[in-house]
Amino acid sequence: MRSLTLARAAGAGLLLAVIALSVLYVIPSNKYYVFLPDRAHPLEPLVSISGEHPAPQKGGVYFVDVRFRKAHLLEDLLGRPLARGATLLPVRDVLGDATAKQQQRIDLTQMEDSQRIAAAVALRRLGYHVRTRMPNVIVRGVLRKAPADRVLRPGDKLLAVNSSPVHSLCGLHTLIASHRPGDPLRTTYSRSGRLETATIRTIASPDDRRQAAIGILVDETGGSIGKLPIKVRIDTQGVGGPSAGLAFALDLTEELGHDVDRGYKVAATGELALDGCVLPIGAVKQKTIGAREAGVDVFLVPAGSNARVARRYAHGLRIIPVQSFPQALHALATLPSKHPAKA
Repeated sequence: MRSLTLARAAGAGLLLAVIALSVLYVIPSNKYYVFLPDRAHPLEPLVSISGEHPAPQKGGVYFVDVRFRKAHLLEDLLGRPLARGATLLPVRDVLGDATAKQQQRIDLTQMEDSQRIAAAVALRRLGYHVRTRMPNVIVRGVLRKAPADRVLRPGDKLLAVNSSPVHSLCGLHTLIASHRPGDPLRTTYSRSGRLETATIRTIASPDDRRQAAIGILVDETGGSIGKLPIKVRIDTQGVGGPSAGLAFALDLTEELGHDVDRGYKVAATGELALDGCVLPIGAVKQKTIGAREAGVDVFLVPAGSNARVARRYAHGLRIIPVQSFPQALHALATLPSKHPAKA
């Protein structure tokens, strides 16, 4: 009789534990989101462009995105996601000060902007006349005690670094990242309409101590794109964000008759600036897994920390780091022949 009672108690305890875990799995957390891999998508069926040249070949350009959802309360308690290849992120890291609906609108606007920028960059590269005005790069804040704090002020317009013009955040980052922490940079800027030049010594980046930074927060203002010479439409089926810009530009170039992929299945990620520079993006782990699961041959990613993360999850997938659209085109053009001729 006693053993029967113990068995029933154990069974009841197990049942309660299962019910509790089920409830914790169903109830969403308000503290975290989970980012999950999504298979890379071929762009050719999603792109409509006047004057396109269908290319019946085995390659193609793919864009990558991520799926995300609110974390389950169980994942919140465990402090880790339950799905393979997923990442748990605090709500504030995902939404900032925006609501979920506001962030969705921001993501869709960024997607529209990225498509227009990609079209302008690709068409200019192909020789089309596209009226563009490069943005200004404005200092919004300066890190106290950084060498830049003795030189720059909020509102200053950055014009050049070591005589190289600055046309975008990405371009500025590339110019600085080509140096080591402690290197001097000859910086030209404008303050209240007056042209100034000063030498600023770099510091170690807070994100990567091996990379140089100058300890400022900057923003872009005033860039614009005129009417495009041809009609371009990209249906990304509700996917938002700016990170597919590089993939869009590569596919548009391909569809206008240039053999960009050369028979390779090419996945690409990276926000594209109006000057053709490639900006870093988020969720690289999930995007690398998504590219790998789609069976692509190569994956183009922004150089630097994005490329280092991508290599950790590549598992045989070839990772190609790039800093600009022209560099991406060159990297693909110099790949070995996909189908070498037989002698």
